[in-house]
Amino acid sequence: MRRLLSWVFNAPKVIRTVWLSVSPLQLKNSPRFLCTSSMQGDSICNGTHGKKALLSDPQLFEERFEELVTELTERDLADPVLTDALNRLREVLVYNAPGGKRNRGLSVIGSLRELLPPPGLTQDTVQRALLVGWCIELLQAFFLVADDIMDGSVTRRGQPCWYKRDGIGLDAINDSFLLEGSIYRLLRRHCRDQPYYVHLLELFNETSFQTELGQALDLMTAPPGHVDLSRFTMERYQAIVKYKTAFYSFYLPVAAAMYMAGINDEEEHNNAKHILLEMGEFFQIQDDYLDCYGDPSVTGKIGTDIQDNKCSWLVVRALEIMTPEQRAELEACYGRSDGASVDKVKALYNTLQMPSLYRTYEEESYQRLQKLIACHAQNLPHSVFLNFAKKIYKRNK
Repeated sequence: MRRLLSWVFNAPKVIRTVWLSVSPLQLKNSPRFLCTSSMQGDSICNGTHGKKALLSDPQLFEERFEELVTELTERDLADPVLTDALNRLREVLVYNAPGGKRNRGLSVIGSLRELLPPPGLTQDTVQRALLVGWCIELLQAFFLVADDIMDGSVTRRGQPCWYKRDGIGLDAINDSFLLEGSIYRLLRRHCRDQPYYVHLLELFNETSFQTELGQALDLMTAPPGHVDLSRFTMERYQAIVKYKTAFYSFYLPVAAAMYMAGINDEEEHNNAKHILLEMGEFFQIQDDYLDCYGDPSVTGKIGTDIQDNKCSWLVVRALEIMTPEQRAELEACYGRSDGASVDKVKALYNTLQMPSLYRTYEEESYQRLQKLIACHAQNLPHSVFLNFAKKIYKRNK
């Protein structure tokens, strides 16, 4: 038996199947926990048994969503007078939570796999990681529903924004609150007895507040109908990106996985944060570029940063290199919704060779990330950060 277990845990990483049991005598009839991983790094050591043991993380993630929707709308509150409200919650969840790239949510289980040895990935641990991942996706949905209203956006993820649907309108504000409230109900129901529960509550609360501060900076820097390009500095842009995007999109999922793995040391979290906030800036600059140059059929949304007077990387970088004449033209056209003005701004960007400048930035930023990982992740698996970086490098949506 010892030889068998020794072979199992030291088998090649390409394919590894592990049977764990309560005792050697029960090995024959015990549940089977399949643990496989590939050379490409798409680990499916999922800690589940039966048919689910053959599912990839994205497939497990999808299945978990259906379970959580049922739990929130059918099993959580049983008061019959809430039937209509709970039906509305189901509709809000199903329309707004799925459909994205799910990088944030999947990064919780992905990071946890790098932080815990396979025996630590019990079925309960995996299910909780998938749940925490969906809590991050619900936080994202909460932000996006509200943000689309504030920005007057038209489409999101290839479909009309929630508030744009018939009969929704500004009722979507309360729907965004339902999405946020669902996070804490799920965390309480599934994580309250875990040693990391308070850490997760504080992490979600802190991250939400940081994101809302970033949104406030964004709204104040570029109020609708009032164009003031003197506010569009790189310092302000980086502050907006750090607080509005980087904390919740990059630090939150990895920090959650770290707490779930028992890593509470403040220095280790600061090291991870240093890397992940830089990655978040890289991600947002990509987003700004794709808003102007991306294919809407691929990105799932129609870019409106120019019309919305957004403090984006493109306009900030262009202001640093353009002539006074070009600046005057930009001031006359930026923040206007008519097609002619938008086309003039895009023509200015092309004259300034913004696509070329972006590609140079993208390559330099990726190399800088590699150095940060080598410097700050000395006690953490580099793969936690490299896997994240690979997902966003040279993305087109």
